[in-house]
Amino acid sequence: MRAGVYVSGKMKLLIAVLVLQLCFAGFHIVSRVALNIGVSKVVYPVYRNLLALVLLAPFAYFYEKKERPPITFSLLVQFFFLALVGITANQGFYILGLYYATPAFASAMQNSVPAITFLMASALRLEKVNIARRDGLAKVIGTLASVGGATVITLYKGPPLVHQDASVINHEDMLSGSPKMLNWTWGCIYLLGHCLSWAGWMVFQAPVVKKYPAKLSLTSFTCFFGLIQFMVIAAFFERDPMKWKIKSGEEIFTILYAGIVSSGIVLSLQTWCIQKGGPVFVAIFQPVQTVLVAIMAFAILHDQLYLGGLLGAMLIMMGLYSVLWGKTEEQRIEAGQDEKESPLTKHLLDDDAKIQEYTTVSDIP
Repeated sequence: MRAGVYVSGKMKLLIAVLVLQLCFAGFHIVSRVALNIGVSKVVYPVYRNLLALVLLAPFAYFYEKKERPPITFSLLVQFFFLALVGITANQGFYILGLYYATPAFASAMQNSVPAITFLMASALRLEKVNIARRDGLAKVIGTLASVGGATVITLYKGPPLVHQDASVINHEDMLSGSPKMLNWTWGCIYLLGHCLSWAGWMVFQAPVVKKYPAKLSLTSFTCFFGLIQFMVIAAFFERDPMKWKIKSGEEIFTILYAGIVSSGIVLSLQTWCIQKGGPVFVAIFQPVQTVLVAIMAFAILHDQLYLGGLLGAMLIMMGLYSVLWGKTEEQRIEAGQDEKESPLTKHLLDDDAKIQEYTTVSDIP
């Protein structure tokens, strides 16, 4: 009976993680469709974060009413800079990168985020690196592989892997986008900026979570300041009132998906998956998203697949798994050392590990 319940729990977790990656993959496709049908690159994130804030704020207020620490000016400043990195720069670079590149390679580049996070944390001395041990060596090799893969994607496009019928591509021009929109190099550079911003947000978020552990409230504040920042940008770069009008059902769907599914449902589902399986288990399935995006983009948007993107994506995935393995091995070694500590010391270390666990995987794609 117990074995059956255990298997059922594992199956639920597996299905939930796969649904999570499918939702993420859908966001890449939906965002590309939004750009192709004329939704403004500035208006889109404004509506997205507005919906996310409206959705998250009530839950944060009621569920974390007792555990929310008092707000100070110092915390507000930290929330503002978290929003600048994790919302404005992150989403801004992403939407620009997606405009010039394709959803498949946007997803492929995102696999480098764990390695970039490790690199930043190591540079800031927030992450220990011991290359004399195999876990430290694995993290270093994985980081180099991920950086190398991102470099290959940026500098080498290569020949197309599948030749599509030109008549089909022309027939789906509204979905696939004008070839003039696509600029491989600029797209990859913007996506690299997106990955750097995402990694920086995770690194800088960790100390803030220790001071302000109410995670839903923290996310709500971040969305609020990100919304304000995007509205300031819009005041300078998107003054045409017609750009703010929603003209079709497709535009409504893309905005609702970005705000409700991507920033609302995904947040709660990802939190549940991390609680049940841990951040490493969730991160291991990240490449599944890349495969799903490639299939969906090829079938729906008729995007072309290129050799350089495939080679770079394979290097990034190998780097991802190497970094994850190194991190898991490091935790196993440290757990063995913790058993020798006193019960009080071990309890304090466990509390700190729990805080770190919930900041390993990002809530904001």
